[in-house]
Parts: sequence; C-alpha cells; structure tokens
Amino acid sequence: MSQELYTNLAIFVLSLLVGFEVISKIPATLHTPMMSGANAIHGVVVVGSILVALEADSPLFYVIAFIAALLGAINVAGGYVVTDRMLEMFSKPKEKPNDDKGGEQ
Repeated sequence: MSQELYTNLAIFVLSLLVGFEVISKIPATLHTPMMSGANAIHGVVVVGSILVALEADSPLFYVIAFIAALLGAINVAGGYVVTDRMLEMFSKPKEKPNDDKGGEQ
C-alpha cells in the first residue's frame, strides 16, 4: 500500500473519532436541529462528487459519482426541509379565516 493511502486512512479514522466526540457532547434535545443544519451544509459532498466525476475514466466511476451527487443532493434538500419544519414550530400560529356566514346562530 502507498503512503498516500495510509495518510488518507489515518485522516479518515481521526475524523471519525473527532466527530464522535463532538456529537457525544451535544444534548439529546439539540440533535435534530444540529443534524438538520449539518445536512444542509453537506453540499460539499455534491461538489466532491462533481470533482470525482471530472477524474472518472470508466462508466463505473461515472455511476458512482452520479450516485454520490444524487445522495448528497437528497441530504441537502432533506436538511432544508427538516430545518423549515423546525422553524415553523417556533412561529406564531396563522389565524384561520372566519367561516361564519351571516353571524352566529
């Protein structure tokens, strides 16, 4: 194995450990807001999949890059949807239109 592979593997393992430590320090009530915001930020995955597609030299790599871009886009859209739903919980309720026709009976 090459030195570059070992370096990338070490960075991956360290990022897993740091991510676990950061997430474990967040209270349970804040997990949903934090994850929805993180999903929305993960647009970088879409950019990464585009960069991988630029380097692709076989149909298999194009398919993998397409799947990565698709899943990244779904993750970003889901983050925005969940964030929007959470923000609706804190907004004032909308007034319902008055359905009375001709007054009270």
